[in-house]
Amino acid sequence: MIDKLLSRSAELESKLLEFLGLAPFDDSERIMTSKVMCSIAFEHAESTKILITTGNLTSATGLVRLQYEALVRAMWLLYAASDIVVSKLSSELTCETANRANNLPMLTEMLKKLQDKAPRQALDMLLEFKEYSWRPLSSFIHGGIHAIHRHSKGYPLPLLEQMLRMSNGVSLMVGMLLVILHGGGEQRGKMSQIQKEFADCLPETKPPIS
Repeated sequence: MIDKLLSRSAELESKLLEFLGLAPFDDSERIMTSKVMCSIAFEHAESTKILITTGNLTSATGLVRLQYEALVRAMWLLYAASDIVVSKLSSELTCETANRANNLPMLTEMLKKLQDKAPRQALDMLLEFKEYSWRPLSSFIHGGIHAIHRHSKGYPLPLLEQMLRMSNGVSLMVGMLLVILHGGGEQRGKMSQIQKEFADCLPETKPPIS
């Protein structure tokens, strides 16, 4: 069953990666840095599938959180980050610029900054993910009880399927953001079609990972 889900997830990823090739609305630092974070989110999604295939399931699970963080950062950069911060992140990488860009807000603060700035539907999806999945995914990142228990005793198939569907759901949101970064236009409506076409590999329910 997981092989079929992995295959469908790869098909979905291929569809969504096409949006990464869309020309941005403009070449402003804000839009370009947000787009880079979208690309990073897709990289995490692809790596998650590769790691599941090779059996490195704890690492794969941790990457879902990193994928989600990349999406939140991308939205924050577009809608809520100050011009000064965007400029810092767009600078050439040196020891000096790295130090100046160190104090970025953490996830909870970024979500607060997005209130009343990001599209309501998109923000609701981000908040829903955080409510149901953030703590257990953080446990995998930091070597908590979830990581120890699952790595030593195994990953039930329903858990792996749920994790993969969650990753696909985040990727779908990344695709939606890429359409916004493009400026919409002829791309409007395509994402809802993809959502219907790939409903079989997207999240079905909202329970937390356990």
